Amino acid sequence: MSLTPTDFLKVANHTAEYFGFQTIDQLRKTPECKHCAEILPHTINDSNKQFDNQKGLLSAGIITYCEEKLQSLDRPILLYAINQVPDTGETAVTFHIFNVGRSIAEAILIHTTRTLVNELGYTDHIIRINSLGDNDSLTRYSRELTNFLRKRLDTMPTDARELMKEHPLAALSHLVELDHELVYRCPNPLEYLSDPSRKHFREIIEYLDMSETPYEIDPRMLGHHEYYSDAIFSIDMTPDTESIAMPITARGGRFDEFVHRTTNTHISAVGAVVILKDSKAPARSPRPKQTIPSVFMIQLGFGPKVKSLLLIDTLRRAGIPVYHNLASDSLSAQLREAEARGVKYTLIIGQKEFVDNTIIFRDMEMRSQEYVSQEMLIQKLQQGFSVVI
Repeated sequence: MSLTPTDFLKVANHTAEYFGFQTIDQLRKTPECKHCAEILPHTINDSNKQFDNQKGLLSAGIITYCEEKLQSLDRPILLYAINQVPDTGETAVTFHIFNVGRSIAEAILIHTTRTLVNELGYTDHIIRINSLGDNDSLTRYSRELTNFLRKRLDTMPTDARELMKEHPLAALSHLVELDHELVYRCPNPLEYLSDPSRKHFREIIEYLDMSETPYEIDPRMLGHHEYYSDAIFSIDMTPDTESIAMPITARGGRFDEFVHRTTNTHISAVGAVVILKDSKAPARSPRPKQTIPSVFMIQLGFGPKVKSLLLIDTLRRAGIPVYHNLASDSLSAQLREAEARGVKYTLIIGQKEFVDNTIIFRDMEMRSQEYVSQEMLIQKLQQGFSVVI
């Protein structure tokens, strides 16, 4: 399969915007952004950019958030950007979600990147996922890992022993690269998660199960200990033949603690980078045709959020555009947004609808509503909203 950078970017732009991501240019045009007052100071530099394991592209998104004053918006920010990979000039798209500490952020991020990969034709893949947890979790795990490795210094390569002076996770990462036998005997980081981190990770796994996403929990999947916290994931694709390297890489995770250390501000942040290998980014990024949705999706609760995310994807495949704000926990705020956007219909999934596997189909003009199944919903919408309720 051969992909041009233009083909890659067409699909990336369309996928990003369908799932609610915006470019910085789009965000600048929003009325509330006109009141963004002050730059958020940060200490991100060329040195700590390398901690993100993605050529500094994830860190670049944080810099955009800070220097474009997006902290002033005080709401969930879904940001995407088209990039050139430093040094290689390869084509990349980065996704960031700021100000969402809940696990739905990872679910949206994984679903968006996985949809992009699917739309590019790479349907044979698996999600690899792990978590080092929050600061408390990492402290406990680092202590256990240190004790384990110190007892086995004589069996470790010289480079790994030297990296122990930096951090036990740096040594472990080197051992993973070497596929050293100690890697398979090391303590499992998931066993040292704090209660909040365990709950957070469990919810991500629930999303993967509900969406029937193929996945593998891999305790050997690590990110830099000074950058990533809680979940980290990659999309591993199967090449057509064993001799052909895959042209796409996709990897992401959460980095709340890194943002706090570099901005002295508590900001929730997750991000992912999808890179088209051996490509040169075009001078101009193709823009998708804008279609104004007539539907707004509203949800309440974790289960309904995931169900709404999956329904949004079903509508995408059916060619039906839809507004949504999956990061919102407020019914009234979502209803106000639906009113402000002037949509014809709202779709509502609460806990009852989640359990009953139904959807509230509300006509915003007639102020009437009914319960419908997903199959009936798609039929109604594909008929061009011709059914009167």
